[in-house]
Amino acid sequence: MVEIFKSEIDGESSPSRARWRVSADHRIEYDVEMVENVLEPDNRALAVRCGGRVLAVVDHTVEELYGSLIRAYFAHHGIPVSVIVVPAEEHTKELSSVVTVADAMADAGLLRRSETVVVFGGGVVMDVVGLAANLFRRGVPYVRVPTTLIGLVDAGVGVKTGVNRGKHKNRLGTYFAPTATLVDPLFLASLPPRHIRNGLAEIVKIALVKDAELLSLLESAADPLRNASYALTAVDTHEEILARAIGGMLSELEPNLHETDLERIVDFGHTFSPSLELIADPPLLHGEAVAVDMALCVELSLRRGLLTEFEARRAFNLLFRLGLPLTNRMFEANLLEQALDDTIKHRDGLQRVPLLTGIGRATFVNDLTSEEVAVAVASTRAMGQALEGSELEMSLGMEQGLARG
Repeated sequence: MVEIFKSEIDGESSPSRARWRVSADHRIEYDVEMVENVLEPDNRALAVRCGGRVLAVVDHTVEELYGSLIRAYFAHHGIPVSVIVVPAEEHTKELSSVVTVADAMADAGLLRRSETVVVFGGGVVMDVVGLAANLFRRGVPYVRVPTTLIGLVDAGVGVKTGVNRGKHKNRLGTYFAPTATLVDPLFLASLPPRHIRNGLAEIVKIALVKDAELLSLLESAADPLRNASYALTAVDTHEEILARAIGGMLSELEPNLHETDLERIVDFGHTFSPSLELIADPPLLHGEAVAVDMALCVELSLRRGLLTEFEARRAFNLLFRLGLPLTNRMFEANLLEQALDDTIKHRDGLQRVPLLTGIGRATFVNDLTSEEVAVAVASTRAMGQALEGSELEMSLGMEQGLARG
């Protein structure tokens, strides 16, 4: 709706000038659907979301494991497909990768609205392709098929796109929804244990800030996961764990897709971790950096009296039992101060740091001090060492018992 007003200059109406106010609603709708065997030829869930032609963007691992299945799937449905293989490492998440994908869109000659880009991969590739799809011709449809756990429960279900710039993670980006995200848990069978643990960190995040029942499910699954080399689909409750994690994430994102409200409980574990993730040596995966940040924020919550000792111990123990780090040697004063300063800029002048007020509950604080954070880091480091020591003692005790037996 366009309204016409007379302009006012210095409080007086000016009939020779005019101004218009444009008001429009931009409706966002997309599906997130759990679909097993998405590349099974008779499964039409992906095919019905594609137009006459498809550009499939995959990373090197997906090409090696599933490239032939992807081509066979689209051939079975009579959909011409072009495939481009792109790198998926964090250091390749930059503008040049976006341009590469945009050039591939142009070379494929896709129609602007009725043909589709489909991205298969993890968070890095989905972020890059999402940004390219948003920029190319000011927006072309794309479908996400995440193949990593962190993609299934986090990067693939929201509307953010982005690339890193300089020393800043996701400094350049947009909000651009896919037409659909198709979640197939069977892709998890090909993931190495470290990448399963990487995604588990984001599931723990949802459990800690809004879903106590999910935390209990994770606690029950921790030992079976370790015994099964972190094969998540080997755990009987894996579908419920995934459904609660995805549903919990979407329930927080949907009313605030464009982050109009900067107090977001899903930012738990994302205050200090972006800075750590970019400089960690040896490198950390996203979920590993988030786990370190979450452990610090659990300790901060405990020290402020927001969390009981028992609740904090549950959080620490779960992270540890899932094979996630509680601290990192590069979590030092300078990094933490810089990270908090950047967070204040990103969150429009306030810290807005989510802290826990119980298992499944959170609040926001704006008055963290450098001294408070430094003390919490030291305590978290001591906690990590204590847990490692207790596990070593348990392991030694089991070995001695077996020797005696």
